[in-house]
Amino acid sequence: MLLVYFGMIHLLDAPFVKAFLWLFGFFVLVYTGVDSIRNTGEITAMEMRGSEASLFRSYLSGFLMSLFNPLSILFWLGIYGSILAKAASEYPMQQLLLYSGAIVLGILLWDVTMAAASSIFRKMLTVRVLRGISVLSGLSLIVFGFYFGVQAARLLFFS
Repeated sequence: MLLVYFGMIHLLDAPFVKAFLWLFGFFVLVYTGVDSIRNTGEITAMEMRGSEASLFRSYLSGFLMSLFNPLSILFWLGIYGSILAKAASEYPMQQLLLYSGAIVLGILLWDVTMAAASSIFRKMLTVRVLRGISVLSGLSLIVFGFYFGVQAARLLFFS
């Protein structure tokens, strides 16, 4: 969010950058989806049980992975950045900060809810259900990846 506030959104207006972001999203999503489906057979009952890592270490690891995840960075620059750029011309800075704070609060509530739900339902999930979820997740990533690819092709060849 801070990168967007500091003006990174202006980079996204260049057609070359837009095409690169669409293509990058296409390759990352399709690769991740195919990898998810390919590795479905490796899910075992041992992975379902808790590890010995501390809660803080698990939190820190997840936080750092999310913070430096290229898709997460591109999401905030692309989605939030375009919304912020439009809103900046219509609303004062105080209101933008209020909206940004509400977004952060919503994300935190979502993350806590998902962590609690996964902890509660973890004991109910079987290996077969986890494999099914992995395949469905992989297929949805591939579909979204092809959407990104179509957007890149439109930008490169039809504009």
